[in-house]
Amino acid sequence: MDLEKQNRPRAAASELRASDADRDRIADILREALAEGRLTADEHAERVEGVLAAKTVGELDVFVRDLPAAHGRPAPPPVPAPNRPTAGAVPADPDDSLVAIFSTAVRRGRWRAGRRIHAYAVFGSVDIDLSEAVFEYQQVVIKAFSVFGSVDIRVPENVSLRGTGGGVLGTFEVHTLDSPDPGAPVVYVDGWAVLGSVEARPRRGKVVADILDRVHRKVDRSVRKHLDR
Repeated sequence: MDLEKQNRPRAAASELRASDADRDRIADILREALAEGRLTADEHAERVEGVLAAKTVGELDVFVRDLPAAHGRPAPPPVPAPNRPTAGAVPADPDDSLVAIFSTAVRRGRWRAGRRIHAYAVFGSVDIDLSEAVFEYQQVVIKAFSVFGSVDIRVPENVSLRGTGGGVLGTFEVHTLDSPDPGAPVVYVDGWAVLGSVEARPRRGKVVADILDRVHRKVDRSVRKHLDR
């Protein structure tokens, strides 16, 4: 009888409806496991997809049950990125420009992100998706201007994201993100939204493969050093 009483609250807790904060917590654990090499990119993407579809707290716990972070091990603190790019690291002229005037401009898929990207949306929309882009530079600046339009920016969840800008009867919103990897790319978004919107945020389940390659190389070097002793 006592055992039933003890298990009843636990069962009730697992049946609670999951909140966005619960999903973000589990997604953070999965991201750290990916960076540490505990999960492959395919396993990480599959689990994140399940997290987004989960309805209860119990369903979320299944995706991290076999990971150390779910059992009380603290995750490494993220590395704070500077609010401004390093002086001289980013040229004044854009490497790429997207212009949408009464139209739509899209850049997504596997493409090479330059150091500076300009986006102009005038009665139109610009969609910049960096979730599968190749980052040749650690610092990327996106200048976004929206006038009666929208600029939508998506980044991988294992980069750092910073924003400085404003809105005039519009919305300028950048979801600040800090990567646990000090060598991760940093995307800076600035500009203005005039009777329009500029939004930049991470895309869950998407990561920069180059960062994972560096992590795996570090692990391989550590293993080799251990075997050589």
